Amino acid sequence: MSLITYVHVALTTRLAELRRDGERGDSPVPTAVIIFGLVFVATIVTGLALAKAEDWMNGIPAHSNPTKP
Repeated sequence: MSLITYVHVALTTRLAELRRDGERGDSPVPTAVIIFGLVFVATIVTGLALAKAEDWMNGIPAHSNPTKP
């Protein structure tokens, strides 16, 4: 039972320290997760822009040789 009490006290103390020092800029989400999310969204946006550009370019009629008058 003393191990459970020790873990409880240690966890409670650490959470109190984190709440007290809230001005440090600590975030509940790690920076790596935020960066991964931004890269993921940027990849999707780039892929959509590329697909739209390819569709637009494929919609342009092919060049045909003009006939002489």
